[in-house]
Amino acid sequence: MQLPLMAAAQVTAQAPVLAAEQAAPAAPVTQSFPATLSASPGPAVSIAPLGQAQVIGRTFEYEVQPGDYLIKVGARFGVTPVVLARDNGLQAAEYLQPGQKLQIDNRHIVPQVQIQIQTQIQTQTQAAALLINLPQRLLYFFRASEIQAQHQPQLIAAYPVGLGKPSWPTPEGEFTVVNKSDHKTWVVPKSIQAEMRKKGQVVKTSVPPGPDNPLGNTWLGLSIPALGIHGTNAPPSVYHFQSHGCIRLHLDDILALFPQVPLGTPGRIIYSPLLMAESAGQVFLEVHPDIYRRGDVSMAALESLAQQQLLTERIDWTRAADVLKRQDGIARDVTRVRPVVVPAHIAPAPAPAPASAPMGRPEP
Repeated sequence: MQLPLMAAAQVTAQAPVLAAEQAAPAAPVTQSFPATLSASPGPAVSIAPLGQAQVIGRTFEYEVQPGDYLIKVGARFGVTPVVLARDNGLQAAEYLQPGQKLQIDNRHIVPQVQIQIQTQIQTQTQAAALLINLPQRLLYFFRASEIQAQHQPQLIAAYPVGLGKPSWPTPEGEFTVVNKSDHKTWVVPKSIQAEMRKKGQVVKTSVPPGPDNPLGNTWLGLSIPALGIHGTNAPPSVYHFQSHGCIRLHLDDILALFPQVPLGTPGRIIYSPLLMAESAGQVFLEVHPDIYRRGDVSMAALESLAQQQLLTERIDWTRAADVLKRQDGIARDVTRVRPVVVPAHIAPAPAPAPASAPMGRPEP
Protein backbone atom coordinates (compact mmCIF):
# COMPACT_ATOMS: atom_id res chain seq x y z
CA MET A 1 0.00 0.00 0.00
CA GLN A 2 1.28 3.49 -0.86
CA LEU A 3 1.58 5.21 2.50
CA PRO A 4 1.10 8.99 2.53
CA LEU A 5 4.28 9.75 4.45
CA MET A 6 4.59 13.39 5.46
CA ALA A 7 2.36 14.89 2.78
CA ALA A 8 3.63 12.68 -0.04
CA ALA A 9 0.12 12.50 -1.47
CA GLN A 10 -0.42 16.27 -1.44
CA VAL A 11 2.86 17.91 -2.17
CA THR A 12 1.61 21.47 -2.60
CA ALA A 13 0.05 21.57 0.88
CA GLN A 14 1.73 22.47 4.14
CA ALA A 15 -0.04 19.80 6.17
CA PRO A 16 0.42 16.03 5.79
CA VAL A 17 -2.26 13.82 4.35
CA LEU A 18 -3.20 10.83 6.48
CA ALA A 19 -5.30 7.79 5.82
CA ALA A 20 -6.79 8.22 9.28
CA GLU A 21 -9.39 10.65 10.55
CA GLN A 22 -8.08 14.09 11.44
CA ALA A 23 -10.75 15.22 13.88
CA ALA A 24 -9.51 16.63 17.18
CA PRO A 25 -11.46 16.46 20.45
CA ALA A 26 -13.97 19.28 20.67
CA ALA A 27 -13.40 19.95 24.35
CA PRO A 28 -10.34 19.81 26.63
CA VAL A 29 -9.53 16.25 27.58
CA THR A 30 -7.50 14.88 30.46
CA GLN A 31 -7.32 11.13 30.96
CA SER A 32 -5.02 8.93 33.00
CA PHE A 33 -4.15 5.25 32.91
CA PRO A 34 -2.11 3.40 35.56
CA ALA A 35 1.35 2.66 34.22
CA THR A 36 1.34 -0.74 35.91
CA LEU A 37 -1.60 -2.05 33.90
CA SER A 38 -1.20 -3.83 30.59
CA ALA A 39 -3.17 -3.11 27.45
CA SER A 40 -6.68 -4.46 26.94
CA PRO A 41 -6.99 -8.23 27.46
CA GLY A 42 -7.03 -10.33 24.34
CA PRO A 43 -4.73 -12.20 21.96
CA ALA A 44 -1.25 -10.79 21.50
CA VAL A 45 -0.52 -9.26 18.12
CA SER A 46 3.06 -8.84 16.99
CA ILE A 47 3.58 -5.55 15.18
CA ALA A 48 6.74 -6.47 13.32
CA PRO A 49 8.49 -7.84 11.42
CA LEU A 50 5.73 -7.23 8.90
CA GLY A 51 7.00 -9.88 6.52
CA GLN A 52 9.44 -7.81 4.50
CA ALA A 53 10.35 -4.38 5.79
CA GLN A 54 8.43 -1.59 4.12
CA VAL A 55 9.87 1.36 2.27
CA ILE A 56 7.57 4.36 2.62
CA GLY A 57 7.57 7.87 1.21
CA ARG A 58 8.45 8.76 -2.38
CA THR A 59 10.17 11.26 -4.66
CA PHE A 60 8.04 14.21 -5.69
CA GLU A 61 7.99 17.87 -6.65
CA TYR A 62 7.03 20.47 -4.05
CA GLU A 63 5.96 24.02 -4.77
CA VAL A 64 7.43 26.53 -2.33
CA GLN A 65 4.84 28.43 -0.30
CA PRO A 66 5.21 31.97 1.12
CA GLY A 67 7.36 31.88 4.25
CA ASP A 68 9.07 28.60 3.34
CA TYR A 69 12.77 28.04 3.88
CA LEU A 70 14.83 24.86 3.65
CA ILE A 71 14.78 24.06 7.38
CA LYS A 72 11.00 24.50 7.52
CA VAL A 73 10.32 22.41 4.41
CA GLY A 74 12.70 19.68 5.55
CA ALA A 75 11.07 19.55 8.99
CA ARG A 76 7.69 19.07 7.36
CA PHE A 77 8.69 16.22 5.08
CA GLY A 78 11.38 14.39 7.04
CA VAL A 79 14.45 15.52 5.07
CA THR A 80 17.46 17.45 6.33
CA PRO A 81 18.01 20.92 4.84
CA VAL A 82 21.50 19.84 3.75
CA VAL A 83 20.02 17.04 1.63
CA LEU A 84 17.32 19.34 0.25
CA ALA A 85 19.94 21.87 -0.77
CA ARG A 86 22.22 19.26 -2.34
CA ASP A 87 19.44 17.53 -4.26
CA ASN A 88 18.24 20.85 -5.68
CA GLY A 89 21.60 22.49 -6.41
CA LEU A 90 21.08 25.17 -3.75
CA GLN A 91 23.16 26.74 -1.03
CA ALA A 92 22.18 25.74 2.51
CA ALA A 93 21.17 29.31 3.44
CA GLU A 94 19.63 30.21 0.08
CA TYR A 95 16.31 32.05 0.10
CA LEU A 96 13.35 30.29 -1.49
CA GLN A 97 10.86 32.05 -3.73
CA PRO A 98 7.09 31.29 -3.66
CA GLY A 99 6.26 29.10 -6.63
CA GLN A 100 9.78 27.70 -6.83
CA LYS A 101 9.86 23.94 -7.39
CA LEU A 102 11.85 21.60 -5.16
CA GLN A 103 12.58 17.95 -5.80
CA ILE A 104 12.07 16.01 -2.57
CA ASP A 105 12.92 12.40 -1.77
CA ASN A 106 11.53 11.32 1.60
CA ARG A 107 11.74 7.55 1.29
CA HIS A 108 12.41 5.77 4.58
CA ILE A 109 12.65 2.18 5.78
CA VAL A 110 10.30 0.98 8.50
CA PRO A 111 12.39 -0.72 11.21
CA GLN A 112 11.69 -4.39 11.92
CA VAL A 113 11.08 -4.78 15.63
CA GLN A 114 8.69 -6.54 17.97
CA ILE A 115 5.88 -4.77 19.80
CA GLN A 116 3.13 -6.75 21.48
CA ILE A 117 -0.35 -5.23 21.33
CA GLN A 118 -3.73 -6.59 22.36
CA THR A 119 -7.17 -6.65 20.76
CA GLN A 120 -10.58 -7.12 22.33
CA ILE A 121 -12.26 -10.21 20.88
CA GLN A 122 -15.63 -9.37 22.40
CA THR A 123 -15.93 -5.90 20.89
CA GLN A 124 -13.56 -6.33 17.96
CA THR A 125 -12.01 -3.00 18.82
CA GLN A 126 -8.89 -1.78 17.13
CA ALA A 127 -5.62 -1.68 19.01
CA ALA A 128 -2.78 0.69 18.35
CA ALA A 129 0.98 0.73 18.82
CA LEU A 130 3.71 3.34 18.42
CA LEU A 131 7.31 2.97 17.29
CA ILE A 132 9.95 5.71 17.37
CA ASN A 133 13.39 5.30 15.83
CA LEU A 134 15.62 8.00 17.28
CA PRO A 135 18.24 8.39 14.51
CA GLN A 136 15.46 8.48 11.88
CA ARG A 137 13.46 11.08 13.83
CA LEU A 138 10.29 9.27 12.78
CA LEU A 139 7.26 8.06 14.71
CA TYR A 140 5.32 5.13 13.23
CA PHE A 141 1.66 4.55 14.08
CA PHE A 142 0.34 0.99 13.72
CA ARG A 143 -3.15 -0.38 14.14
CA ALA A 144 -4.55 -3.91 14.28
CA SER A 145 -7.96 -5.42 14.92
CA GLU A 146 -9.32 -8.86 15.73
CA ILE A 147 -11.23 -8.93 12.46
CA GLN A 148 -8.06 -8.50 10.39
CA ALA A 149 -6.73 -11.64 8.77
CA GLN A 150 -4.16 -13.32 11.01
CA HIS A 151 -4.21 -10.21 13.23
CA GLN A 152 -1.88 -8.53 10.76
CA PRO A 153 -1.20 -5.00 11.97
CA GLN A 154 -1.15 -2.13 9.52
CA LEU A 155 1.15 0.83 9.35
CA ILE A 156 -1.25 3.77 9.27
CA ALA A 157 1.08 6.75 9.20
CA ALA A 158 4.59 7.99 9.84
CA TYR A 159 5.43 11.42 11.23
CA PRO A 160 8.66 13.42 11.53
CA VAL A 161 9.49 14.21 15.15
CA GLY A 162 11.82 16.46 17.09
CA LEU A 163 13.91 14.75 19.78
CA GLY A 164 16.31 15.42 22.63
CA LYS A 165 19.56 17.22 21.96
CA PRO A 166 22.74 15.16 22.40
CA SER A 167 23.32 16.68 25.84
CA TRP A 168 19.73 15.75 26.83
CA PRO A 169 18.97 12.61 24.78
CA THR A 170 15.59 10.96 24.40
CA PRO A 171 15.75 7.58 26.18
CA GLU A 172 15.19 4.21 24.56
CA GLY A 173 12.82 1.56 25.88
CA GLU A 174 9.30 0.22 25.94
CA PHE A 175 6.44 2.38 27.16
CA THR A 176 2.70 2.70 27.59
CA VAL A 177 0.54 5.77 27.05
CA VAL A 178 -0.59 6.55 30.61
CA ASN A 179 -2.31 9.92 30.25
CA LYS A 180 -3.77 12.21 27.60
CA SER A 181 -4.49 15.89 27.76
CA ASP A 182 -5.17 18.79 25.45
CA HIS A 183 -4.64 22.40 26.51
CA LYS A 184 -2.11 21.18 29.04
CA THR A 185 -0.23 23.50 31.36
CA TRP A 186 3.51 22.90 31.16
CA VAL A 187 4.99 22.48 34.60
CA VAL A 188 8.62 23.40 34.04
CA PRO A 189 10.98 20.75 35.47
CA LYS A 190 13.57 21.91 38.00
CA SER A 191 16.36 20.93 35.62
CA ILE A 192 15.01 23.20 32.87
CA GLN A 193 14.49 26.00 35.39
CA ALA A 194 18.17 25.67 36.28
CA GLU A 195 19.06 25.89 32.58
CA MET A 196 16.95 29.05 32.22
CA ARG A 197 18.71 30.57 35.21
CA LYS A 198 22.14 29.68 33.83
CA LYS A 199 21.31 31.34 30.49
CA GLY A 200 20.07 34.49 32.19
CA GLN A 201 16.49 33.90 31.08
CA VAL A 202 13.34 34.57 33.06
CA VAL A 203 12.80 31.46 35.17
CA LYS A 204 9.29 30.08 34.73
CA THR A 205 7.71 27.43 36.93
CA SER A 206 4.74 26.84 34.64
CA VAL A 207 3.37 27.93 31.27
CA PRO A 208 -0.42 27.94 30.73
CA PRO A 209 -2.05 26.73 27.50
CA GLY A 210 -1.55 29.13 24.63
CA PRO A 211 0.89 30.16 21.91
CA ASP A 212 3.82 30.39 24.34
CA ASN A 213 3.40 26.84 25.59
CA PRO A 214 6.18 24.63 24.10
CA LEU A 215 3.90 21.57 24.40
CA GLY A 216 1.52 22.95 21.81
CA ASN A 217 -2.05 22.05 22.67
CA THR A 218 -1.90 18.27 22.96
CA TRP A 219 -0.01 15.81 25.18
CA LEU A 220 0.37 12.02 25.30
CA GLY A 221 2.10 11.12 28.56
CA LEU A 222 4.29 8.01 28.57
CA SER A 223 5.18 5.55 31.32
CA ILE A 224 8.85 6.52 30.88
CA PRO A 225 9.30 9.16 33.60
CA ALA A 226 8.96 12.81 32.48
CA LEU A 227 8.56 11.81 28.82
CA GLY A 228 5.71 12.64 26.48
CA ILE A 229 4.65 13.01 22.88
CA HIS A 230 3.30 16.49 22.18
CA GLY A 231 2.91 19.35 19.76
CA THR A 232 5.20 22.34 19.59
CA ASN A 233 5.10 26.11 19.19
CA ALA A 234 8.32 25.90 17.16
CA PRO A 235 7.48 23.78 14.06
CA PRO A 236 10.92 24.19 12.40
CA SER A 237 12.45 22.35 15.39
CA VAL A 238 10.75 19.14 14.25
CA TYR A 239 13.13 16.63 12.61
CA HIS A 240 15.96 18.06 14.70
CA PHE A 241 17.57 17.14 18.01
CA GLN A 242 16.71 20.23 20.07
CA SER A 243 14.30 19.22 22.84
CA HIS A 244 14.89 18.30 26.47
CA GLY A 245 14.09 14.68 25.70
CA CYS A 246 10.40 14.82 24.80
CA ILE A 247 9.04 13.92 21.37
CA ARG A 248 7.70 16.85 19.34
CA LEU A 249 5.26 16.64 16.43
CA HIS A 250 3.81 19.28 14.15
CA LEU A 251 0.54 20.56 15.58
CA ASP A 252 -1.64 19.07 12.85
CA ASP A 253 0.18 15.73 13.19
CA ILE A 254 -0.42 15.44 16.93
CA LEU A 255 -4.04 16.52 16.45
CA ALA A 256 -4.48 13.70 13.93
CA LEU A 257 -2.73 11.14 16.14
CA PHE A 258 -4.23 12.10 19.50
CA PRO A 259 -7.80 10.73 19.08
CA GLN A 260 -6.52 7.47 17.59
CA VAL A 261 -4.22 6.54 20.50
CA PRO A 262 -6.19 5.11 23.44
CA LEU A 263 -4.86 4.95 26.97
CA GLY A 264 -2.76 1.84 27.45
CA THR A 265 -1.35 1.97 23.91
CA PRO A 266 2.08 0.27 23.96
CA GLY A 267 5.12 1.54 22.16
CA ARG A 268 8.83 1.27 21.84
CA ILE A 269 11.68 3.71 21.32
CA ILE A 270 14.66 2.23 19.49
CA TYR A 271 18.05 3.38 18.21
CA SER A 272 18.77 2.07 14.70
CA PRO A 273 20.91 4.37 12.53
CA LEU A 274 21.48 1.66 9.91
CA LEU A 275 18.51 0.15 8.06
CA MET A 276 18.19 -2.15 5.06
CA ALA A 277 15.18 -3.50 3.23
CA GLU A 278 14.10 -5.24 0.05
CA SER A 279 11.13 -3.76 -1.76
CA ALA A 280 9.76 -4.57 -5.22
CA GLY A 281 12.93 -6.42 -6.13
CA GLN A 282 15.23 -3.57 -5.07
CA VAL A 283 17.56 -3.32 -2.11
CA PHE A 284 17.45 -0.07 -0.15
CA LEU A 285 19.91 1.25 2.40
CA GLU A 286 19.26 4.09 4.84
CA VAL A 287 22.04 5.49 7.02
CA HIS A 288 21.82 8.19 9.70
CA PRO A 289 24.52 9.88 11.77
CA ASP A 290 25.12 8.22 15.15
CA ILE A 291 23.85 11.34 16.93
CA TYR A 292 23.88 9.86 20.46
CA ARG A 293 26.95 7.67 19.87
CA ARG A 294 25.01 4.53 20.70
CA GLY A 295 25.10 2.68 17.38
CA ASP A 296 27.44 1.39 14.72
CA VAL A 297 27.48 2.82 11.21
CA SER A 298 30.67 1.10 10.07
CA MET A 299 31.19 -0.99 6.96
CA ALA A 300 31.50 -4.04 9.21
CA ALA A 301 28.04 -3.33 10.65
CA LEU A 302 26.62 -2.89 7.15
CA GLU A 303 28.13 -6.17 5.95
CA SER A 304 26.73 -7.95 9.00
CA LEU A 305 23.25 -6.52 8.37
CA ALA A 306 23.38 -7.61 4.73
CA GLN A 307 24.34 -11.13 5.78
CA GLN A 308 21.50 -11.30 8.28
CA GLN A 309 19.01 -10.37 5.58
CA LEU A 310 20.63 -12.63 2.95
CA LEU A 311 21.22 -9.67 0.64
CA THR A 312 25.02 -9.64 0.38
CA GLU A 313 25.14 -10.82 -3.23
CA ARG A 314 22.43 -8.42 -4.34
CA ILE A 315 24.14 -5.22 -3.20
CA ASP A 316 26.28 -2.89 -5.27
CA TRP A 317 28.92 -2.34 -2.62
CA THR A 318 30.38 0.74 -4.28
CA ARG A 319 27.01 2.47 -4.08
CA ALA A 320 26.48 1.14 -0.56
CA ALA A 321 29.82 2.58 0.56
CA ASP A 322 28.78 5.97 -0.82
CA VAL A 323 25.46 5.87 1.06
CA LEU A 324 27.31 4.86 4.22
CA LYS A 325 29.69 7.80 3.80
CA ARG A 326 26.95 10.37 3.16
CA GLN A 327 24.66 9.33 6.05
CA ASP A 328 21.90 11.50 4.57
CA GLY A 329 18.99 9.63 6.16
CA ILE A 330 17.16 8.71 2.94
CA ALA A 331 16.48 5.17 1.71
CA ARG A 332 18.78 4.83 -1.31
CA ASP A 333 18.70 2.11 -3.97
CA VAL A 334 21.88 0.02 -3.74
CA THR A 335 20.74 -2.88 -5.89
CA ARG A 336 23.46 -4.64 -7.83
CA VAL A 337 22.75 -4.58 -11.56
CA ARG A 338 23.50 -7.99 -12.97
CA PRO A 339 24.43 -8.52 -16.64
CA VAL A 340 21.68 -10.03 -18.74
CA VAL A 341 22.53 -13.60 -19.74
CA VAL A 342 20.56 -14.96 -22.70
CA PRO A 343 20.06 -18.75 -22.55
CA ALA A 344 21.78 -20.62 -25.37
CA HIS A 345 18.58 -22.23 -26.63
CA ILE A 346 17.04 -18.81 -27.43
CA ALA A 347 20.19 -16.94 -28.42
CA PRO A 348 20.29 -16.03 -32.14
CA ALA A 349 22.54 -18.23 -34.26
CA PRO A 350 25.74 -16.55 -35.42
CA ALA A 351 25.65 -15.20 -38.96
CA PRO A 352 27.40 -17.47 -41.48
CA ALA A 353 30.84 -16.35 -42.58
CA PRO A 354 31.02 -14.93 -46.15
CA ALA A 355 32.15 -17.42 -48.78
CA SER A 356 35.82 -17.15 -49.67
CA ALA A 357 36.75 -16.27 -53.25
CA PRO A 358 38.29 -19.24 -55.22
CA MET A 359 42.01 -19.33 -55.61
CA GLY A 360 43.46 -18.34 -59.04
CA ARG A 361 42.16 -16.11 -61.80
CA PRO A 362 38.39 -15.51 -61.87
CA GLU A 363 36.53 -16.94 -64.81
CA PRO A 364 35.59 -14.49 -67.56
